[in-house]
Amino acid sequence: MALMLSPRHAAQFADTGALHLAAALDAPALHDLTAALSGHAPAQAGTRLHGVAGLTPWLAHDGPVGRAAAAVLGRAARPVRAVYFDKTTQANWAVPWHQDRTIVVRDRIDVAGFGPWTIKGGLQHVAPPIEVLARMVTLRVHLDAVPDGNAPLLIAPGSHRLGRIPEADVPNVVARCGTVICRAEPGDIWLYATPILHASEPSVQPGHRRVLQVDFAADGLPGGLEWLGV
Repeated sequence: MALMLSPRHAAQFADTGALHLAAALDAPALHDLTAALSGHAPAQAGTRLHGVAGLTPWLAHDGPVGRAAAAVLGRAARPVRAVYFDKTTQANWAVPWHQDRTIVVRDRIDVAGFGPWTIKGGLQHVAPPIEVLARMVTLRVHLDAVPDGNAPLLIAPGSHRLGRIPEADVPNVVARCGTVICRAEPGDIWLYATPILHASEPSVQPGHRRVLQVDFAADGLPGGLEWLGV
């Protein structure tokens, strides 16, 4: 079933770059998604997922998760990267303010405007032109409660509209845009514009903070580059 954003929610997303979809997954769906991820223990700072067959129906444009991306990008929305996070007592890290600046592709092909290149989790990453990122959305599916003490994501609303932000300018941009705390309950989805400035602190009550984060795109890539997909 397609998800339609109301005009108010669509305007909010365009303006702030973020939208909270409360109770997007009911308890049975949350249980099934957790089971699909059970064989992929999150590593420090996240496990990159590829070829996880159980995720495919969840992330399709009409699936329980993917339909939130399709509400913004249309039926052509497809998952192009997935990372599984869990902050625990043994893995409890901070993430400074930053923009996500890389995508995952099938093979390295040198194309003007794409670079530098890196390998993360055995997968080929590259920084694309900011226009590519600006046409993407990122979803965070929460498997656990994320109150103030359990490291909710922090975002700088509106920063997604500022293009590629030099690192030296990030503190001033955050101060100007302000900060939104993205609290969540199990089954909630937060929808973000991929280039939005974001950060998180270590959890002060470490137990679990499991999050499935998925990037979606609707466009192809130039010069023979291909999305690796999920």
